[in-house]
Amino acid sequence: MALNISAWAIRKPIPSLVLFVVLTALGIVHFRSLPVTQMPNIDVPIVMVSISQPGAAPSELETQITKKVENAVAGVSGVKHITSSLSEGSSVTTIEFHLETAVDRAVNDTRDAITKIRTELPQAIEEPLIQRVDIEGLPIVTYAVASPTMNTEELSWFVDDTVARTLQGIRGVAQVKREGGVDREIRVALDPDRLM
Repeated sequence: MALNISAWAIRKPIPSLVLFVVLTALGIVHFRSLPVTQMPNIDVPIVMVSISQPGAAPSELETQITKKVENAVAGVSGVKHITSSLSEGSSVTTIEFHLETAVDRAVNDTRDAITKIRTELPQAIEEPLIQRVDIEGLPIVTYAVASPTMNTEELSWFVDDTVARTLQGIRGVAQVKREGGVDREIRVALDPDRLM
């Protein structure tokens, strides 16, 4: 006589219901204990090409540099997206590759493509900076600070001394960095007569 599980479960439903409840409870408990990462540790192949030409207007940079760089890297295998941003004297092109592309290969292929067009770029530019973009190092929160009662030096000191220290004291904060403002400096004036 063969064991018919479905007939047995219909005749005696209590063990089946208990098994269902136990498995559901175990599933809920273990689902809640699954580790979840806000920023998963994946190596996204993104390469950034920065080229500076002091004093050049964005329209000039676009025609003389950015379009040539975009056309050169468009031929690199594995390219997914190309975006560029221009400002006074600076052209930054960001190239995102497909996930299966190795980051080192993406950087090397991009460097080779830029080297091939280097002679077509203006001579006045600074050497192109080609580097990988580390997603984990990008800021999660960015603040802008202004004050009607403080000048630039006072505001920079306030951000460095008070705001940065407070934020660094928060658990999980890896880095606080101020962009802009002024850096403190110490000036030492020497008396030439007393040096002798």
